[in-house]
Amino acid sequence: MRPLGSVAVVAPDRNRSGASNSLTLDVPLRALAYDTDAYYVNGTPTDCVHMGISGLFDFEHDIVVSGVNDSANLGDDVLYSGTVAAAIEGRFLGLPAIAVSLCADQDTPRNFAGAARIAARLVGLLVRSPLQGSMILNVNVPDVPDGELRGVQVTRLGNRHRSKPVVRAKDPRGRDVYWVGSAGAGQDAGPGTDFYAVAEGYASVTPLQIDLTRHAALADIERWLNLE
Repeated sequence: MRPLGSVAVVAPDRNRSGASNSLTLDVPLRALAYDTDAYYVNGTPTDCVHMGISGLFDFEHDIVVSGVNDSANLGDDVLYSGTVAAAIEGRFLGLPAIAVSLCADQDTPRNFAGAARIAARLVGLLVRSPLQGSMILNVNVPDVPDGELRGVQVTRLGNRHRSKPVVRAKDPRGRDVYWVGSAGAGQDAGPGTDFYAVAEGYASVTPLQIDLTRHAALADIERWLNLE
């Protein structure tokens, strides 16, 4: 991002995958500096963006870039993702926002540089030609070596199969503990979806909105309520 302008970094102090849009309201937050205009926070990704925009700095911001996350945020993942939630918080607070994820797993080399270049390209476009106010971009980049990315595709969210069952284990005192099961594979993953684009070697760009209202169902629910 630095060639595009001044950059301020506010990041969680640990992995907060699955934090979604949670805010920390029951304990105070601390922001500790580790570089110029760069801080780590004992909170969630949403906390980080909220603090960064709402008082940690004495200057205004132009855009929120969340990521690059060290795994995919495809389909249903956006409802759990701390990365996407951080971008949503930026939009809640009135700024253009983009979430960027590298679709890495245990067997891939983690080519973050390629994902960073896609992020910088999209941010440059947003600066030159802003999108409508309510939009958030969710970007997923295949973990491929430099020069092997096939391009960028605009996609819709797919969805996953049901997640794997929880994994039962024992703590050192013999008590049962449980690990949340891993996410399911893509189910709705055909052409046009984010899953498909990434599988075919393209970076996926999915426009998201915050309004979860199912507008087409409003009249049906009105009639349903009048059945009593």
